[in-house]
Amino acid sequence: MKSMRVTQSMLSNQMLRNLSSNYSKFDQYLEQLHTGKKVSRPSDNPVVAMKGMSYRAEVSKIEQYKSNASEAENWLENTDEALDKMTKALHRIYDLAVQGSTGSYNEEDRLNMMSEVKQLKEHVIDIANTSVGGKHIFNGRQTDQPPVNKDGTFNSENNDSVIIEVAHGTKLAVNTKPDHLFKTETDDLFSAIDRFIAGLENSDLDQINASIGDIQAFTDQVVNARADLGARMNRLELIHDRLNHQEIVAKKMMSDNEDVEYEEVITQLITQESILRASLAAGSRTIQPTLLDFLR
Repeated sequence: MKSMRVTQSMLSNQMLRNLSSNYSKFDQYLEQLHTGKKVSRPSDNPVVAMKGMSYRAEVSKIEQYKSNASEAENWLENTDEALDKMTKALHRIYDLAVQGSTGSYNEEDRLNMMSEVKQLKEHVIDIANTSVGGKHIFNGRQTDQPPVNKDGTFNSENNDSVIIEVAHGTKLAVNTKPDHLFKTETDDLFSAIDRFIAGLENSDLDQINASIGDIQAFTDQVVNARADLGARMNRLELIHDRLNHQEIVAKKMMSDNEDVEYEEVITQLITQESILRASLAAGSRTIQPTLLDFLR
């Protein structure tokens, strides 16, 4: 059996292939050290690259939900602040109704009360037309229009819910419907205030007494609406906490998949450098002297 003849050219080509492979590995570890990533291109490790795309998509989705939750939080907090102001204004109107219903006050006193109630009515209208970021928060989904005119008549009523998706499969109504604040089945808040104003103007004690119950009913509606709002704010806070946890987990999985362990990479780099030096030393004895001189 004849043995295959090994030529100088074959040895040189094999040595160059080995050097190229060792250089490639050395360059790979060097790039990992510089970038902190296991792969720089999908071809480096298709499995890691595919998992990385999936993890990044998950992180991006969570970040979008967090952004949505922040928008919902902003809407709810502004609504809560507005309802707090409205409650205080209605309490003051109620107190004036109680005072005005007694015989301790004369017509002039009631006219002074009337002036204050008119100012409070304007204040409540301004609150009803609260706009945040160019959106009216008490007019359902028709956020481009204020719900109440300056005289207390209703401009445009929309009782649709404003829905924001704050987590996967979780949608939250962030608005408080105007009907839950300004209307009952047979009355509306601003008409009730107008009747009270008329009662004060005419010193009509029967009307003023009737206004006490009317104003109290609308105050109760606002208080109940604020309680419902508080429940939604608490739920949103829990969702926010869950999203933060999910983001931490998703980013850790992404990091575990694609981020290098620097100690490990440095060790591999040093080892590969030693292998490369050994390959160069062995190659210098294989290549023709003239080529070796050129390399030196």
